[in-house]
Parts: sequence; C-alpha cells; structure tokens
Amino acid sequence: MFLNKIKDFWTKRIVKKRLSNVRLINSDSSVQKVGIVFDESYFYEREELLKELIQLGIKNENIQILVFKNTIKKNETFDYPVFSYKNISWTASIDVPEFKDFVNSDFDILISYYDIEKAPLLLTTHLSKASFKVGFASIDKRLHHFMIDTNAENYKAFMSELFKYLKILNKL
Repeated sequence: MFLNKIKDFWTKRIVKKRLSNVRLINSDSSVQKVGIVFDESYFYEREELLKELIQLGIKNENIQILVFKNTIKKNETFDYPVFSYKNISWTASIDVPEFKDFVNSDFDILISYYDIEKAPLLLTTHLSKASFKVGFASIDKRLHHFMIDTNAENYKAFMSELFKYLKILNKL
C-alpha cells in the first residue's frame, strides 16, 4: 500500500511533466469509434453507461473499454481488459498488452470516465492516441479537449451533456 502511494506520486509527477509538451490534435471527423477508461474502484455502473452509449447511437462493436482497479485478486477473472497499480513500473510505463492496444487505438473520442485523479488513469488518458478526449472538469485541464462539470455517479447527465455538445460541434 505504501509503495503504491509512492509509485502513484512519481507517476503523477512524470505525467504532469509530460503534459507541458502536449500538442492538440484537430479533428473534424464524426464519432464512430469510442474508447472509455473507467475507474471501477469508484464507479460500478459500467454496463448502464455502455447501454446509454448504445441508446445514443454508437454501435456496440465500436466501443472499447479499459478498466482500472486498485487491486486485482489472484484468481479474479474479467470479461473486459483490466489493469491496476501492480502493472505500472516506476518509470510510468505499463506493459499489459490490452493496455498497449487500447492506448494505440485511433479512437474518434476517448471518454475518461473518472473524476478523481489517479496516476494510472491520467497516464492512460495522456498516452491515448484518440483525436478527441472528453472528461470531467475536476481532472487536469491539459488532458482533455472537452470537460463536463458533473460527478461520476450522474452518468445520464454526463452522457446527455456530451451528446448535446457533440451535436453542436458537428461530431455526430
């Protein structure tokens, strides 16, 4: 636990240092492929959020998720890609194949669905090659192109605001 706090501190420091060199990617394409990063230690309604996305017109096969959990038990299995503090090195790199596939995917939009800054989640958002990144206003402003000021428990309001502004920006 103590080592995780130190690793978290160093990873946040590395990510925030890298954020000074961020270049914004300008994209006029419409939203087809969506990536979502969840913090499952805080938000448990993953399935409801996915159903909301599908209801709003995104195809299920075009949605890819990556879930962060604080700890993963030894015999625990998942039907979705998961990573944890254990997967992060002291140099802020993650060697999990699912993680690498996720951050190297060219998403039209990345939804960073967490409102508490945790180093692995910040690292995931920063490394992602998504052309448009959306997140909560409580997270570092340099990570996202668009921020919504609400809390993570209110996923319906988040999705409603997101799609309202995506229509205004001609991304739908």
